[in-house]
Amino acid sequence: MRTGMVVQWSIYTNLFNMRETFCLDFGSVYIKSKEAPAKDVLKDLVEMCHAVQHPIRGLFLRSYLTQISRDKLPDIASDYEGEGDTFMDAVEFVLQNFAEMNKLWVRMQHQGPMREKEKLDKERNELRDLVGKNLHVLSQIEGVDLEIYRDIILPRVLEQVVNCKDELAQYYLMDCIIQVFPDEYHLQTLETLLGACPQLQSAVDIKTVLSGLMERLSNYAASSPEVLPEFLQVEAFTKLSNAIGKVIEAQVDMPVVGAISLYVSLLTFTLHVHPDRLDYVDQVLGACVRKLSGKAKLEDSRVTKQVVALLSAPLEKYDDVVTALTLSNYPRVMDHLDAATNKIMAMVIIQSIMRNSTSVSTSDKVEVLFELIKGLIKDMDGTSTDDLDEEDFKEEQNSVARLMHMLYNDDPEEMLTIINTVWKHIMAGGPKRLPFTVPPLVFSALKLVRKLLGQDGDVAGEEAPANPKKIFQLLNQIIEALSIVPSPELALRLYLQCAEAANDCDLEPVAYEFFTQAFVLYEEEVADSRAQVTAIHLIIGTLQRMNVFGVENRDTLTHKATGYSAKLLKKPDQCRAVYACSHLFWLDDQDGIKDGERVLLCLKRSLRIANAAQQMVNVTRGSSGPVTLFVEILNKYLYFFEKGSPQITTAAIQGLVELIKTEMQSDSTTSNPSSDAFFASTLRYIQFQKQKGGAMGEKYDPIK
Repeated sequence: MRTGMVVQWSIYTNLFNMRETFCLDFGSVYIKSKEAPAKDVLKDLVEMCHAVQHPIRGLFLRSYLTQISRDKLPDIASDYEGEGDTFMDAVEFVLQNFAEMNKLWVRMQHQGPMREKEKLDKERNELRDLVGKNLHVLSQIEGVDLEIYRDIILPRVLEQVVNCKDELAQYYLMDCIIQVFPDEYHLQTLETLLGACPQLQSAVDIKTVLSGLMERLSNYAASSPEVLPEFLQVEAFTKLSNAIGKVIEAQVDMPVVGAISLYVSLLTFTLHVHPDRLDYVDQVLGACVRKLSGKAKLEDSRVTKQVVALLSAPLEKYDDVVTALTLSNYPRVMDHLDAATNKIMAMVIIQSIMRNSTSVSTSDKVEVLFELIKGLIKDMDGTSTDDLDEEDFKEEQNSVARLMHMLYNDDPEEMLTIINTVWKHIMAGGPKRLPFTVPPLVFSALKLVRKLLGQDGDVAGEEAPANPKKIFQLLNQIIEALSIVPSPELALRLYLQCAEAANDCDLEPVAYEFFTQAFVLYEEEVADSRAQVTAIHLIIGTLQRMNVFGVENRDTLTHKATGYSAKLLKKPDQCRAVYACSHLFWLDDQDGIKDGERVLLCLKRSLRIANAAQQMVNVTRGSSGPVTLFVEILNKYLYFFEKGSPQITTAAIQGLVELIKTEMQSDSTTSNPSSDAFFASTLRYIQFQKQKGGAMGEKYDPIK
């Protein structure tokens, strides 16, 4: 037997030559004559079609009957409604024709050998619209209202669907019912429609049918917000939830992916229709947890995809992760994800927080949040950070670092609890993650310290639950954890930041302790010469801004700083670090620190180091050589001269200018354009000061 449209056309051609089609045409004309009630003629035509029992011939014959009678059915708007005819006669006619066509269609599967079942199913699938047309005609009969649909049409149609016990027919006809009748009818007859679902054959793809129904109802609610009270009135969520549970229970062979996809559709429906009912959302997630129970992790990628869709839906709807954090079953669903998918979902959560600038403001919510993103903050399932792609790892940890700045509460005590909660979680992340996660936590704590500073500069008292001393103790422990990485340069920077904050809080012992820790790291851990240069300049710069230290502590720290500066590996580095130390002895904002003698001592010492560098091998062409160092030192002399240091004399400046000129004219010195330009700019500055009437210009003119 041939298939497809060729078969249909051949059958139609044969039918038109048969007496049955002639009778149908005659009956159609007879209805137009109005010599007999339309209902009687239609009844006779239906009975006549019983004579054709061949499934395919019978299907096309009855389809032809539907076609020619479509505009002659007695309904409110029909021209053929005669005496005693009502639209109910039309309904009865179509229902009878539908029942017979469905029986013929189902019987087609038995019209060939079992080995050709696939071929027969294909042919049946091609002819399914012939049966579905009847439902379409029913939906268009004027006079059919909700009451007629609920009491007559839907029960009769569902009876045929359930009793045919054919999976192809049941799936198609259930889908037809959902598609051709109004959404309002479905909402008001939800219990009846859903009651048929568990009675369908186990092989029927009921999840697609129910998903289609929930999608239509969701769109209906979205397009007509005024109908939302009706959804509550008919308890749509409860009925759908119960129906899904019964279907899953009845279809014991339903795969997990099918069940989860049903819950995804139910959750989508809930978020559209009942966005304010978080208890409904949590119920759906709880049902999903129960379905996944007993499965440690998901291995099927299709199931994983559906679970991710389930978890993403609340984030997309509410644009607020804090809402998701209130759902008790949300983390329980995430526990079933494997490590890789857990990371993906964790990144989705973080991106949602950053995109919507969501502030997580309580320690309880922070606890839940870090449980959700634990795939990013610690190793899971036996994986190691050594096995991770370096770029992906950095991106993940930078995301966690950005997240920490979104954890905030105006209440200092609650904020300190949040910091402790975060610290507990990131400590479990291992040494490789700490350089990414410790700095943002430290700065969050320092932000809290500065918040505790009163408007008059006073700090919260020690009796307060959250006070600076307590926070600094915690900071010391947090930074000390970097020693296991090890990451001494980062730890040193953070110690100096804490020292500055302690200075602002007027806590001299605390600030001194942080500086001590920084020097210990410099002595014992910072070995690279470039790192030493950077570190010593950071120490000098931070110490320069400190005003909390007494004379003894300040002398101790400045002595250490100058001593380490003079011990750097390279002479140019020594020179620059030593003349930078001169600023430690002359501070404009601190009257007690203006020691011209020690300033001059630092500058002379840096000059000796520059001279020593001059005696060494000629510097590489184009590099920063001793002449540049002399010009830099000259600028320091000029700076302190203008600040009023009596030890910096014009004679010393004049002598340094002459020294630089001599060095630049020396045959052993390689010309360096940048050094020449630097020196020329310095001389122009001196000339400018003379023209302004500055003290320097009045005493001498270095440009001859």
